[in-house]
Amino acid sequence: NDHNFTDFRFPVQYVLRPNLDFRGFCGKVASGIVRKGDTVMALPSGKTSKVKSIVTYDGELEYAFPPQSVTLTLEDEIDVSRGEMLVHPVIDRNFEAMMVWMDEEPMDINKSFFIKQTTNLSRTRIDAIKYKVDVNTMEHLSIDNGQLTKDNLPLQLNQIARVVLTT
Repeated sequence: NDHNFTDFRFPVQYVLRPNLDFRGFCGKVASGIVRKGDTVMALPSGKTSKVKSIVTYDGELEYAFPPQSVTLTLEDEIDVSRGEMLVHPVIDRNFEAMMVWMDEEPMDINKSFFIKQTTNLSRTRIDAIKYKVDVNTMEHLSIDNGQLTKDNLPLQLNQIARVVLTT
C-alpha cells in the first residue's frame, strides 16, 4: 500500500443535510489521518473549524484514514460545498509535488506556469527539481539544478520528477 498518512486531504463529494440539526461533509479520505478535535481548513476559502465527529454507517469513529469513506461534521457552520477540499491548515507559498511533464517541449524552469486547485488558478514557478524517477526501475535519479545541459534537461515529455514549487 502506498498511502500518504501525513498530509490530510479530504475532497468534499456531498453535503449531507437531512434536517436542520445535522450538516455533514461526505467524502473519501484521500490522504492523511483526521481525528475528532482536529482543526481543518476548507480550500479555497481558507475558513477553519474543528472536527466535531466522524460519522460512518456503523457509527462514529475517533479517527479516519485513507481510503475510508466518512462524513465529517464541524463545530462551526462554515460554508463548504461539493468540490472543495478539507485539509489540516498549512499556509505556505512553497511546496513539493510529484510532477508528470505532459508537454512536447522540454520544461523551461525560467517560465512561470498556472496551477489549478479545485476551481482556482494561480501562477507558480518551479524552484528546483529534487530528483527524476526512472519509470522502468522506479529509481530516483539526481539532477544538478545549477548545471543544466542538453543531457541534463529538467523534464521532457512523460518524465516524472519531484519538484519544489512556489505560488
